[in-house]
Parts: sequence; structure tokens; C-alpha cells
Amino acid sequence: MIRTLDEAVPLLRAQDDVVLGLPIAAVLAQRLRLPTVDPTEFPEMVRIQIEKALPFSPDEVTTDFELIEQNETESIISAIAVRNERLAEIAAPLLAGGYIPRQVTVYAAQRASTHAPEGNALLIYPEGEPLVSAVTENGKVSLTRTLDGVAPEQLRIELPQLALSAELQGISVSFPNVLLDETCYELRDTVQGIMASPTELVSVETPPASVKLNLLPESWRQRRSQLARQGEWRRRLLWAGAVYAGILFLSLASLASVDFEIGRLDRSIARDAPQTSFVRAAEANWKALAPAIDSRYYPVEILLHLFESLPSPDVRITTYSQSARQISVDGESSSAALAYQFIDKVKKNRELQVFQFDMAAPRILPNNHAQFRLEGKPR
Repeated sequence: MIRTLDEAVPLLRAQDDVVLGLPIAAVLAQRLRLPTVDPTEFPEMVRIQIEKALPFSPDEVTTDFELIEQNETESIISAIAVRNERLAEIAAPLLAGGYIPRQVTVYAAQRASTHAPEGNALLIYPEGEPLVSAVTENGKVSLTRTLDGVAPEQLRIELPQLALSAELQGISVSFPNVLLDETCYELRDTVQGIMASPTELVSVETPPASVKLNLLPESWRQRRSQLARQGEWRRRLLWAGAVYAGILFLSLASLASVDFEIGRLDRSIARDAPQTSFVRAAEANWKALAPAIDSRYYPVEILLHLFESLPSPDVRITTYSQSARQISVDGESSSAALAYQFIDKVKKNRELQVFQFDMAAPRILPNNHAQFRLEGKPR
């Protein structure tokens, strides 16, 4: 029960696809008969012919056309024009609300495409207070008129004049379809008597059929494209913000989980501290006592394995010393090569693997013998 655009705009949503149907009083409709030319040149020819027929500058109006019928030599079109100033006035509530229609068409064309897509028809219906009539061919508007009144006497004057105008333009007035809006049902007998054709009552379409006709000004198209791009960027930014917020939330949740786990481990460590301290002390005591109770640390065993590693009788051990944490072996060989062979065999001896041995470069004596010092530490 919405009667004006001002009442409709608050009910719209940003994602709604708006099609604006203009009243007959806001447009200029003309039926043109033009020669059939190359399809690529036809739109431009139609535009030029429409501009010649209009009493306004081309910059002041927006035009479009629909093809009624066409043969090899002749094309009949329905040309529609609207003044941009008048269009902006009608669409002001939409524009003020930030809604730019996807399509601007003529409501009479929508009704004709819905109820009379084929053949000739006469539409009579109210647009607000006035009663309007439209002659249509194959669902396209050919001739329109606003009726001065709804009294039977007035209709008997207006409708024959409309039929005469249609006939002068080459339109057949033997209308097989006379369509009367159901809100004007009390005029049915009068219209049927005047037109001598069956009159059918039609209801309001929800929604009406789509039509090709589009009177959307170029400036509106550009603004609509701009708003669409802005909306797309806004959606992308919202998605990016949502993803960023999700990542931030997961990061904070992960950090909180790590903090909780660290706290739990700290509490476990604190709870187990007495036991771990005892274990560490016992381990330290065992390490301190290891040289005394582990045969691998016995000096005799170590010396035995050292002598087993001597590569030649020309290598002699001159000094051996051992403490709890270190072994020192001084020796002399007939050459530096034998000293290096000795340290290599010591490192490879399986029984001496509990130690880590190192040897500095041997010192060469005047008789070309080499003195060396071997040091080993428990691993």
C-alpha cells in the first residue's frame, strides 16, 4: 500500500536491485518509421532521428528505443525520451537515499510487455490521480495520452481521438486487446462500448515483466559503477578486517594457551623441585664417586689400554698422572708421525671411550725424537 517513492525508500536495502518505471506524463513517446540499415549503424541513425524530433537539446534528455517490427526495407521503432531535469525530480527520494536504479524504464512498457507481448493493444490505467492510455504494438509503446477525465462523456471524446491519432500513424485500431486496470472496473462497459472490442480487466504486476528500454542517464551509470566499486572495496575491506581479527584472535588465544601451559609447567616444576634436587644431588655424588667405583677409571686399567694403543716400541710413555677429572700422559717417540699414530689409536680404543683425548703438537728434540703430551677428560 505504498503510494509514493518517499514511502518506498525507507523499505529498501543496500543490496536491492531497483528498477524505476516512469509515468507517461514524464516521457515523450514517438513511433518512428525508418529504413533498415546495417545493424552496427542502426542505433546511431535512430539516435539522430530522435534528436531531430525532440524540442530539447540532446544534452537535456536521455533517449532509448525498442524495435516494434522490421523487414528488409523498413523498421518501426518505439522511441522514448525523458528530460534529465524531470527524471532527477522524480527520482529525488531514491538519489537522496543513495540508491541509483539499475534501469529507468516506462511503466506502460512494462505493463504492455506483461499483458500484451504480441499484437496491438490499448492499455487504460491510473497513474496516481490521472487516468492514462497507451497504444502498444508487440509489447512496445507506440502512442500515449493522459485522459482529461473518467466521466463516460469525456471518454467518448478522448478515446476516439486517441484511435484517430493512432490510425494517422499507421497503427491498426481494431484492437484485439483492450486492457483496463481492475481499479477502473466501473468503466468497463463504457470502454467496451466505445472501442467495440472485448475489454479485459488486468491486475497490478508484482513484479512486471522486464523490458529492454533503459533511460538511465550516463552520469547515473558512471555514479552507479563508482558506488559498485566502492561497495566491492568495502566488502573486501570488511573481509580483510574479519580475517585480520580472526588471525589476531587466534594469535591471542595461542598466546594465552602458551602462557597457561608455561604456568602449568612452572607449577609442575615447583611441585617436583624437591625430588629433582635429590636426583641432581645423587647424580653429582655418583659422578664424583665414579672414578673410585667404575673399573674404567682405574689407573691400572687405563694404563693397560694406553700400552695396548702404542703403535710401536719406539713410542714410550714417560709420565702418567691421573686426578678425578683429568688424565695426563707424557711420552716420547722416535718421530712425530708415531706420536700422531698413538693419539689416533687411543681415540679409537673402545675401552677408553669414556674419555675425550686431546694432544698438542709434539715438540721435536735435537735428536729428531718427538715429545708429546696427551690429556684426557671424562665425557
